[in-house]
Amino acid sequence: MKALMIGGALSGVACAKLLRAKGYEVYLSDQNKIKEKEDLEALGIIVDEGHSAYLKQQKYDLIVKNPGIPYTAAFVRHFLNEGYFLYNEIDIAQRYAYYQYGAITGTNGKTTTTALLAAFLKCLDPLNEAVGNIGLPLSELVLKYPDHNLTLAVEVGAFQALGLKDFHPKVSVCTNLTPDHLNYFDSVEDYYRSKMRIYQNQRGDDWFLLNIDDEKIIEYAKDIKCKIITYSLKKKADLCLMGDEVKLFDKTLFKLDDLKLPGEHNLYNAMVASSMAYKLGVKIDDIQKVLHEFKGVRHRLEFVREINGVRYYNDSKGTNPDATINALKAFDKIILLAGGYDKKTGFDEVIPYLGHVKAMCLFGETKYEIQKIYPKARLFETMQEALAYAHLIAEKGDTILLSPMCASWDQFPNFEKRGDIFVGLVNEL
Repeated sequence: MKALMIGGALSGVACAKLLRAKGYEVYLSDQNKIKEKEDLEALGIIVDEGHSAYLKQQKYDLIVKNPGIPYTAAFVRHFLNEGYFLYNEIDIAQRYAYYQYGAITGTNGKTTTTALLAAFLKCLDPLNEAVGNIGLPLSELVLKYPDHNLTLAVEVGAFQALGLKDFHPKVSVCTNLTPDHLNYFDSVEDYYRSKMRIYQNQRGDDWFLLNIDDEKIIEYAKDIKCKIITYSLKKKADLCLMGDEVKLFDKTLFKLDDLKLPGEHNLYNAMVASSMAYKLGVKIDDIQKVLHEFKGVRHRLEFVREINGVRYYNDSKGTNPDATINALKAFDKIILLAGGYDKKTGFDEVIPYLGHVKAMCLFGETKYEIQKIYPKARLFETMQEALAYAHLIAEKGDTILLSPMCASWDQFPNFEKRGDIFVGLVNEL
């Protein structure tokens, strides 16, 4: 059996090791240098740096693609033209383990929901983890605990979803849908349809949580063959807010006082994660205890510090307009720091929420485009300059919020690095 792994990032390396352990002749190919090359070759994995032409001449039993590599790349396009399905690492790894999965996709809220679900699941077993788009590669856990019955929280990004064929979660959700990644997908419709792959293998008593407050989800979530659990903050549903309690059918999962995270969007996240945890066997008492202690995830409305009555928040994971809207709704008197790599989503949808904004400091590639919706915004070359000005004009009671509306790739390698730099700059003030 022969396998080709396209992409040498964390998940690619882990998947290559897993497939080699399962008896495959494994080729791992990346355009760049692979730092683990010697260790991988010692395992018998053939490491190719540069997408060599000879790899195109061979036949493979399966091909796995790193989700960050676009389907338009010439090396990838060759295998698509040859009729191969390009698997995601999650889909391959789940073949070799008897695990249960709670799977989360959607435009926003995925990471907080996944992290919270993972925290709930640790009540069942400390080895339970978050995997997929955050956390560890699933292949790494399968290699380490092949005979353990883990229950995992799986974040599935749109790029990963395209490579899912056999993945079968016990409970899944698409949190919401707004335009994103239009630099990767041919159309917003293709992007939305990719999210619906999350439930394609669910059957019978499996659960798909259906957000009936989101019109696009109602439009695109079709042909669901498992049990549908509706949820809403605005109307009666299987999972909904009744008074100050979140109820699943007739059971109170938690009270509003149990939740320490700000914003309506975090109430949605908590509703979803707690109901998924309940389906996966977590006791309600444990759900409430974890919720009370959970302080959120890094780079998602992360409180940094307060200086002279001004509060600083790092929302570097706000990489699209809808994420920033959620952040704006959580505060008033905001000095907003925004801008970055252009994903071609546009910014007009933010306009109705600009009443929360006291001032705007823009930087990066999209600063001129964002200024069109807020003409009095100040423009800067770097985030550091934008923060320095925001700090200068801030008054007691203001909130300085980094929520860029954009990806980071124009000036930073990823949103984590952008957020880390912001936190470091704030702590130097």
